[in-house]
Amino acid sequence: MKSVSPVDLDALVNFFESITPDTVAQLGHFYDSQARFVDPFNDVQGLAAVEHIFAHMFVALHAPRFVVTGRVLQGQQCFLTWDFHFRFKRFQTQTPQTIRGASHLVFSESGLVVLHRDYWDAAQELYEKLPLIGALMRWLRKRANS
Repeated sequence: MKSVSPVDLDALVNFFESITPDTVAQLGHFYDSQARFVDPFNDVQGLAAVEHIFAHMFVALHAPRFVVTGRVLQGQQCFLTWDFHFRFKRFQTQTPQTIRGASHLVFSESGLVVLHRDYWDAAQELYEKLPLIGALMRWLRKRANS
């Protein structure tokens, strides 16, 4: 089984860390046409659907940016840890936010991503930071821990 070269992984990490609305269309350089993307809010298949998710990120958020903090590559699979920095557009607060998460990537024999699955705690990393619902989520977490 062919392994994806570190140079390809470096290019993919660089792409994620520098993605812009104008470069979303370049996902096809890294993703298979039938790639599947899964995160706490999405489960889609196909390059166009994956591109839509990344494009929507720029519509919904101010200054979204990934910083990859770690990587493990073994054979056809990769695990990336990352910090996602952004500000909400919908809410009055312009406080910078950070979500810490990880991505499991599976590569085809040709080195293209066929599966991208993001893991992060939507309750702690997102809902608790929202006005109104955040207070409820923090209260629920305290109740569950007591």
